[in-house]
Amino acid sequence: MSVPRPLAPPSVEAAANPHGHFGGGAGPRFFLLAGAGLAWLIPALWNPTYFYALLIWDALLFLAFLIDWFSLPRASALVVKREWHSPLSIKVASEVSIAVTNPATKSVHGDLRISLMAELAPSPWHRLSWLDLVVPASATQSVTRSVTQKFIPGERGDTQLGRVYLRYRSALNMAERWAVADLQQTVRVYPNFEHAGKHSVYLARSRQIQLQMRLMRLRGSGSDFESLREYREGDEIRNICWTATARRGKAVAKTFQVERSQAVWLVLDCGRLMRTRSEGYSKLDRAVDAALVLSQLALYSGDRVGLLAYGRALNQRVLPGRGAAQLRQLVEQLAVVRTEAPEADHIRAASALLSLQKQRGLVIWITDLAETAMTPEVIDAAGQLLSRHLVIFIVIAQPEVKRQATIAPANAQQMYNAVAAQEMVFRRELLLGRLREHGALCLEVAPHKLSAAVLNQYLSVKERNLV
Repeated sequence: MSVPRPLAPPSVEAAANPHGHFGGGAGPRFFLLAGAGLAWLIPALWNPTYFYALLIWDALLFLAFLIDWFSLPRASALVVKREWHSPLSIKVASEVSIAVTNPATKSVHGDLRISLMAELAPSPWHRLSWLDLVVPASATQSVTRSVTQKFIPGERGDTQLGRVYLRYRSALNMAERWAVADLQQTVRVYPNFEHAGKHSVYLARSRQIQLQMRLMRLRGSGSDFESLREYREGDEIRNICWTATARRGKAVAKTFQVERSQAVWLVLDCGRLMRTRSEGYSKLDRAVDAALVLSQLALYSGDRVGLLAYGRALNQRVLPGRGAAQLRQLVEQLAVVRTEAPEADHIRAASALLSLQKQRGLVIWITDLAETAMTPEVIDAAGQLLSRHLVIFIVIAQPEVKRQATIAPANAQQMYNAVAAQEMVFRRELLLGRLREHGALCLEVAPHKLSAAVLNQYLSVKERNLV
């Protein structure tokens, strides 16, 4: 299932305006010839007449400058347009083209300086990049900029794009004008769609599971009513249809099929523990990627998918639905999920989910655990859901802690570090074991393996018909 288009930012077009106090200045060739004219000073040391030659030289340069200046089109005559060819996605290069329309009868040679957003550039120096551009007379010329490496979005969400600056000259290169086009716009940086495309193999597995379920039609499995048939030995008493039994005078049982349209809730913790970064991504970025690929798979499987992202308050909430429109809404909401500095309110999230989802559903909770002596609040919150829903409780692991726990200490400091790491690992396993005893499906997964682990667990639940 593909994401509905267009997700790319809309194109923006504006007329340019003069930039700077004078709106221009001398061109490179003017300074070159002015420097060459200083050679008249050498013979002027012996013969003052050569000072007049220097003045005549400078006057001719100034005249050439004026002629070139007035031959250039005014800044207001140029039209600049920014157009994106693909959506902005975190850590993925996107292409943007800048088109300049020159209505004048003379070609201009220009340099474009694209002022990108702060999130796309690591420093102010990199936010400004000069690009060469030649615009023929009465024509439109565009230059395409690939937003790579120095200009890769590092954060999801809405951000502001800057202006486009232009300095242009004629072929004479004696004068240049400066212009700026107000192309400021708010664009949205989405989750990494490339990660979602890498997991398309799970769609085939989901289809295979559906076909197997149709062929098997296990008696008593599922919760959707399919048909009535004569009672057979081995059928459960609770499946007897008493009204049909009374009409026919013999025992009649109900048969069920695997429920296709189940409610799947994606619950994302946006608290301080999810701000930890690894390999350029935060834990929340990995959780958002996993939520995106899982929503695609679940919607493809016919389930209804909802989203609940929370910090101290409920930030993003999407009620369960299906179809391309639902996927688009999930993508838009996942794009603006941000981490918060304080600890998340897990109890509030559990209470909200219980009020929103009355019938039994599948809850996939992605979070992390704090290393405290007390039971983390998120464990108690997840436990509240187990009486009504099937909970897949996923904790993002800390690989560095597990590595520290397995290191053979060489001195006292390393021994203390290893013991502390082993205590943290043991406590996590103890907490997750407590949830497993109450019926939750618990996983502790490394950040880079989160998406694959979530998809495998979801398909396992569907195959075993646990909901």
